[in-house]
Amino acid sequence: MSSDYCPVYAPFFGAMGCAASIIFCAFGASYGTAKSGVGVVASGVLRPDMMVKNSIPVVMAGIVAIYGLVVSVLISSGLAQKQTLFSGFIQLGAGLAVGLSGLAAGFAIGIVGDAGVRGTVQQPRLFVGMILILIFAEVLGLYGLIVALLMNSKAQGSVCE
Repeated sequence: MSSDYCPVYAPFFGAMGCAASIIFCAFGASYGTAKSGVGVVASGVLRPDMMVKNSIPVVMAGIVAIYGLVVSVLISSGLAQKQTLFSGFIQLGAGLAVGLSGLAAGFAIGIVGDAGVRGTVQQPRLFVGMILILIFAEVLGLYGLIVALLMNSKAQGSVCE
């Protein structure tokens, strides 16, 4: 039995938010890892001693996937068979917030990481500038995580009787 506020399809939106958070963040992290990894390997041909130091963009890209995983786990813990439509839409919005910001952060990390490690091999003083730009790119995903956590906290306790 369902009502206008608690339709039977309301959990679908929460499940889609759960899936969107991990899928989009994983896409961003994989693009960032692949794009910056190509730069790390190409720079290792000229300076193999800088390979570990230049692998920082790859690590930072992997962190973006963790943001999606955290939100996905939190959303899935709030899913219920009978929940309000409000709760389902909030969970969908939270998943999209972290997922799409993680996708953007992964793209930015990949592009900056690729160009940054190639430039660092040529001029080692560029390393600090590359790290700063990577931090600014990573914080885009962190903003999405914060918004998603705030949104998901509003969805808690919205279960139909």
